[in-house]
Amino acid sequence: MRVVIAPDKFAGTLSAREAAKAIAVGWHRAAPDDLLHLAPMSDGGPGFVEVLAAALEGEVHLVSVPGTYGEPATVSILIADGVAYIESAQACGLALTDRREPTLGTSYGVGAAMVAAVEYPITKIIIGLGGTGTNDGGTGMLAALGATANVPLHEGPLALTGMSHIDISAAKAKLGDVAIEIAADVQVPLLGMFGASKTFGPQKGLTDAEIIEIDGILDNYVNVLCGSSPSERAIADSKGAGAAGGIGFALLALGGTVVSGIDIVAKATQIERRIAQSELVVTGEGAFDFSSRTGKVVYGIAQIAERTARPCIVVAGSVDVGAREMRALGVESAYGITDRVDREKAMAEPARYLADVAARAARTWSRSP
Repeated sequence: MRVVIAPDKFAGTLSAREAAKAIAVGWHRAAPDDLLHLAPMSDGGPGFVEVLAAALEGEVHLVSVPGTYGEPATVSILIADGVAYIESAQACGLALTDRREPTLGTSYGVGAAMVAAVEYPITKIIIGLGGTGTNDGGTGMLAALGATANVPLHEGPLALTGMSHIDISAAKAKLGDVAIEIAADVQVPLLGMFGASKTFGPQKGLTDAEIIEIDGILDNYVNVLCGSSPSERAIADSKGAGAAGGIGFALLALGGTVVSGIDIVAKATQIERRIAQSELVVTGEGAFDFSSRTGKVVYGIAQIAERTARPCIVVAGSVDVGAREMRALGVESAYGITDRVDREKAMAEPARYLADVAARAARTWSRSP
């Protein structure tokens, strides 16, 4: 039996590549005769460049940039066929530090990586957004590109208090004719009940009071940059504007367009052809829940499986959707680690328990004797 194993990262524990290997180990334990094709995936978050570098013929260039709080961070820039691929999480990722002070964190390193990228003969930059620890609306990134304002742009969202002027013309000039595509892993707007601060602020360290305060500061930032009328502010309501703590919004203001991160990776890895040649697809992520539908790997892979008439199952750290919702996502069945072990054990030995749950799935789905 031919099986494609195409998981996302398991946030905080396993990269997509490590997850794919763990699933394969468990699957082969229960079904040793199955032919497995490992295809680690990404939706624009952590692992985006690693997955693409393995699939595309290109060169990876390492650059040192200021991290979330000014500490050095190393960013891999993949150059392939005139396109530069950058992963925001490498510059200001939540996993880069245990420090959780998003009111002070900056996206400056993302802009510094873009500055390095335009030194190469490229026509486009594709930036993977997701897994960041910042919530500065992308102002740090704009500062690195040359934007100016009456307040510091590179010191986090609190420093934006009192903004009355911002000029991003130098940032646009720095990019020149290089097109920008935003590979977002979420479709949230910048502000409001479903915006960046409210939706992802708590996991980055924002308190309830800080969420309200920062949203107000970013609301003023939108007015100053775009204008105060609804039509002028519409960019802040765009899908993906709230990705990576608002970096999506800043990239849109620079003329960028939002694209599906999973679609980019799927095309580069030719995963649809692989799935069409298989008999079963196994995907996965840390938490399989309702957010999985918003541009995430699991939903993207399930949709490809549906187009090619192949069954798709999920192995995950936790499963928080019911059977009806699962099938609406295009998933036949889902298996969670925390169905059998507690969260503490699962986090301590993620590869072991992911292999165990994969073996359990294989005993149900494999047709090998």
